[in-house]
Amino acid sequence: MHNLLPDGFLWGASTSAHQTEGGNVNSDWWAMEHDSAGTGHIKEPSGDACDSYHRWREDMDLLAALGFTDYRFSIEWARIEPAPGEFSRAALDHYRRMADGARERGLRPMVTLHHFTAPQWFARRGGWSAPEAAGLFARYADAAAPVYAEGVEHVCTVNEPNMIATMASYLHLLTTGGPLPAAGLPEPDPAVTQVLIEAHRRAVEAVKSRASHVQTGWSVANQVYQPLPGSEEVTAAYSHPREDVFLQAAAGDDWLGVQSYTRTRIGPDGPIPAPEAAERTLTGWEYYPPALGEALRHTAAVAPGTPLIVTENGIATADDTRRIAYTTGALKGLAAAMADGIDVRGYFHWSALDNYEWGTYAPTFGLIHVDRRTFARTPKPSAAWLGAVGRTRTLPEDAA
Repeated sequence: MHNLLPDGFLWGASTSAHQTEGGNVNSDWWAMEHDSAGTGHIKEPSGDACDSYHRWREDMDLLAALGFTDYRFSIEWARIEPAPGEFSRAALDHYRRMADGARERGLRPMVTLHHFTAPQWFARRGGWSAPEAAGLFARYADAAAPVYAEGVEHVCTVNEPNMIATMASYLHLLTTGGPLPAAGLPEPDPAVTQVLIEAHRRAVEAVKSRASHVQTGWSVANQVYQPLPGSEEVTAAYSHPREDVFLQAAAGDDWLGVQSYTRTRIGPDGPIPAPEAAERTLTGWEYYPPALGEALRHTAAVAPGTPLIVTENGIATADDTRRIAYTTGALKGLAAAMADGIDVRGYFHWSALDNYEWGTYAPTFGLIHVDRRTFARTPKPSAAWLGAVGRTRTLPEDAA
């Protein structure tokens, strides 16, 4: 089984701008967080988050010292284009300094163009439901070229487009009073799905036209749909609009991001809850380390020939020993998939920091603890443990 990581293998941790930067006042999520009507799932606003807009150097210093060789972060569309067609030179310079700062510390930057948040003006136009959405996103991808044109080898266009399309359906059901599914996810809005696929393709063209060397892809949330006996056809029909159509859209891309945390079991009537006795994480998800290996295998089967990068994998827990145990199990699945010939080019843990988790700070995914009052960063034992893999380029023995 693969134990030694191949040369060039990406070994890093991930963050997103809105979840860590703080003060992202022009974004649609900031507006949602402060909407008195609300949608019920937002328990607290992001506020200052981790203040990483100012403290990114410290974040990168820690990751580099721990042994990581790569860092995935997103740039904020709402900061770069605060008004339609009005691009902030200062914001572009800021993210350019981040890309340069990563390289100076020995961290290869992976830049994500869109990680769930968009400018408020984009949302007011209808967001991803607007007919001009794909063109507007491609314009932004082109304008962001100063950030990625030099010294950046990987650009992720859109983070979890299947979750964006699902959220569109979820919000529609909330506002219309429609029934929410008892388990599992609503079916993604089919029109939004197609717009996102078009936006991805146009953004890839924009990036390639400005920096042909950049390897482009997008990342998909893999739910590891497991059919109960006799439910194989139901599972395939359930998975296709929620996941597989987004994987298939990656055909011809330089890479495809796999994001995996847990599994979803499917019975004859659709998703069923996790077993009563199952261990749960702070997000309520089933503790299921094999998910990563299964997600890699499913993705490789649906999108054959496209190299894979694990762009997110992790666990929300207050017990760091469970984080190490979970990640050990996940890496076992990664090693087995690679040993079976699946082309995996990298692994990014979610997340580098305890950060804002879309409505609450309660779920702690971070390798590094962040004090909410002082912003002091304290690496957890899991950070040193996982960073050592970057230094030795060797997966833990019990994961081999």
